[in-house]
Amino acid sequence: MQKYNYLSVFILLLVILSFSCQQPSPQKLAIAVSKLSDSYRQWLLHQDTTLEIKSFYGESLAGLKEQLEGYDAILITGGEDVYPAYYGKTADTARCGSFDHYRDSLELAMIAYATEHRMPLFGVCRGAQITNVALGGSLIIDIPTDFDTLIAHRQKDWRNCFHDVLLDTSSRLFQIAGLQKGRVNSNHHQAVDQIAPALKITARSSDGLPEAIEWKDNENMHFLMGVQWHPERLNTDNPLSSDLAKAFLEAATDYSQKRD
Repeated sequence: MQKYNYLSVFILLLVILSFSCQQPSPQKLAIAVSKLSDSYRQWLLHQDTTLEIKSFYGESLAGLKEQLEGYDAILITGGEDVYPAYYGKTADTARCGSFDHYRDSLELAMIAYATEHRMPLFGVCRGAQITNVALGGSLIIDIPTDFDTLIAHRQKDWRNCFHDVLLDTSSRLFQIAGLQKGRVNSNHHQAVDQIAPALKITARSSDGLPEAIEWKDNENMHFLMGVQWHPERLNTDNPLSSDLAKAFLEAATDYSQKRD
């Protein structure tokens, strides 16, 4: 009789173990980054240490869509100037800085994927600028020569280049950061010029230069935000850094749950 009791317990344990193995483990969020550096990685990991973060720079464009299928959000980072032929200013090419034509193609494809699949999208500096270009907007070629300003938007000691930004109180950016005015870093010579038809400008520096963009219709669109500053280089207690990362990852979590 005891033999059968041991057998019953053994079978029960096997059933329990089999059932537990079939249960899905907690899903890690996967973030696709156009070109990754450690500062961007740490900016996101500060909010969630379990993130899977991959740099897509160097990947084949041919299989990009298939690779992005398993990801929950896209981050487009800062870097070189966007080639001006993409926004109708080819004649100004000589006034730009360096270009990376592969990167332009990569990021335009990633932005197209995000908009098509309603995936959360965040752009930093160049990332905000090329998002505007991808959706039909244009850029100021060179702020010092094309925009009347007394504010230093770029200088040699970029670690000590800061200025204030004023937030649109009707924007998602304002809802996230909870402030009308904030102080941000600055290290760029280009910015949004003509805003893309589906987007709106949600923050400006005191000279009127566009500093942040998002959808006009946030109610019916997925998370999209672009900022001219570098939140990954700001102090983590700055709402225009940590709160933006947190909101971006919350949107990624929502996307992940809907995708599953």
